Amino acid sequence: MPGHDSTRFILIGTSHAGNVGATARAMKVMGFSDLVLVAPRDANVQRKTEAVALASGATDVLAGARVVADMTQALQGITYVCATAMTPRDFGPPTFAPRDMFATLKGSMHRIAFVFGSERFGMSNDDVYRCHACLSIPTRAAYGSLNLAQAVQLIAYDWRQALGGFDVVARTTDPELADGAALHGLLQHWREALEQIGFHDPGAPKKLLPRLNRLLNRAQLTQEEVHILRGIAKAVQERCSPRS
Repeated sequence: MPGHDSTRFILIGTSHAGNVGATARAMKVMGFSDLVLVAPRDANVQRKTEAVALASGATDVLAGARVVADMTQALQGITYVCATAMTPRDFGPPTFAPRDMFATLKGSMHRIAFVFGSERFGMSNDDVYRCHACLSIPTRAAYGSLNLAQAVQLIAYDWRQALGGFDVVARTTDPELADGAALHGLLQHWREALEQIGFHDPGAPKKLLPRLNRLLNRAQLTQEEVHILRGIAKAVQERCSPRS
């Protein structure tokens, strides 16, 4: 069922409280909630003002995050671990682009965790070696630096899409389209305003009004848009009227 998933997100040695809050937000919008912090620089990072501010509505995920001392504790209950690192490691797990990996991983029975290293140092070799696969987000070769929370958002999004994604929320009601009478009234109002400013000559009308009529029909205006355009015509007339 989209929206309910036991995927775990693990941050190692995080130093910036804002990244923890932003990670909680990135997870929640994609339907994930299991966040584990391994030896963050500040053990009370979840309560820091910046973390709470950047969680922005995902304070439940932030408050529910578990702080543990090491990766062994963080990986309890996990059967498949994905590191996130730009640089492949000698003797490390194979490296994949996230979407390529997720296409095969989505149907498995594994309890999955995505692991992210610290902002400054990334993941250590030892932590990478404990993982089954390494994910490398494809970026521009000349500059591939991603903020930690941005990387979490990209992984969370691609994984959610692999799991089936969410439906796009559509408008509950369509705007009310203007009827023929409203469009005729708008056209006549604009005719009056255009005559008043000298743009339309009623003695030599040519095809201006039919062309405006065709434009209005093609635009499929709503009632609100008709009111706006008539308001503009009224303002033009008032500006051009002789002042008493």
